[in-house]
Amino acid sequence: MKVALIHDWLIGMRGGEKVLEQLCQLFPSAEIFTLFYLPENVSPIIRGHRVHSSMLQKIPGSLRYYRYLLPLYPEAVKRWKLGEFDLIISISHCVAKGVRVHSGTPHICYCLTPMRYIWDNFDSYFAPERSSFIVRTAMKMVRPYLQRWDVRSTSGVDYFVAISRFVARRIKNYYQRQAEIIYPPVDTDFFQPLRSTEKENFYLIVSALVPYKRIDIAVAAFNKLNDKKLKIVGVGPEYSRLKRMCNHSNIEFLCNVAGEELRRLYQKARALIFCGEEDFGIAMVEAQACGTPVVAFARGGATEIVTHKETGLLFSEQSADALIDALLTAEQSDFSPELLRQSALRFSAERFRHQFKCFIQHTLGGQTL
Repeated sequence: MKVALIHDWLIGMRGGEKVLEQLCQLFPSAEIFTLFYLPENVSPIIRGHRVHSSMLQKIPGSLRYYRYLLPLYPEAVKRWKLGEFDLIISISHCVAKGVRVHSGTPHICYCLTPMRYIWDNFDSYFAPERSSFIVRTAMKMVRPYLQRWDVRSTSGVDYFVAISRFVARRIKNYYQRQAEIIYPPVDTDFFQPLRSTEKENFYLIVSALVPYKRIDIAVAAFNKLNDKKLKIVGVGPEYSRLKRMCNHSNIEFLCNVAGEELRRLYQKARALIFCGEEDFGIAMVEAQACGTPVVAFARGGATEIVTHKETGLLFSEQSADALIDALLTAEQSDFSPELLRQSALRFSAERFRHQFKCFIQHTLGGQTL
């Protein structure tokens, strides 16, 4: 089959790009279509495919200020010519699902989430302390258009696949569509525990620094727990604001960390912290695969990954005090590295490829891939 893989943008390696990697392995000859492409920032597996970027990449400075071009995205994804392909698979958290597909060509959308910044998290992304008056006003003006387009574009999707039960409910809520659930892949072969289970005296966050992740809660908590260390791995628009919040030197921003260095942080951390309402939370699985428990807010994907008091602790209120209570409880708890590892294996990359291949074969009536 001639397959097109549609991805919102390729400027780094996060959860969506890890999904794309696995689909690249399922379809070695597939072509990739994306709004923006920085080849040096993605894996060799992705670079090994033919990648088409959009007309927006030709705009000077677009790779730096791509977020400000959001109102132009819907038109850009419609410009790709996909008539020669037998199957379209979009990996979408923004506009990838809105590609124009020829009649009779099946389109499967692996939905990471409906666009948070135009739906339930609009006020978080565009609050006065996080965006300028001009940006906030402009987004209020274009938000209704983007919402209408987002719903209308689902008519071109034949099958939705969600990354979690939580996302499937959001798809039902905003799009009035049912979705199959296939959990995203985690490299459990690479993320392994150390033989020694001795931990170092720090806690860890691995996350994009964006508003809905609520990393500000953890910073506020560790401002009070100044005898405990917090290491934050990630980059994003919240970096400067979070940095200004820090009152003590016990909070360290590590920015871009990957590979063996990231694995070692997972292995040595006392626990991984998640304070946001996650769609899934691949970092939580990576930590468990390395034998490290998770302390997470008890909403969203965390409830599908973390078993309370067995593979971590779930706290029910998004506040610094609730996080502090959970951390102090975690320090008195005994988590089994073997149980943590077994929990993570539910989300292996091999399992993802098998489930996705079976789903495609089923939807295409048993056709060989």
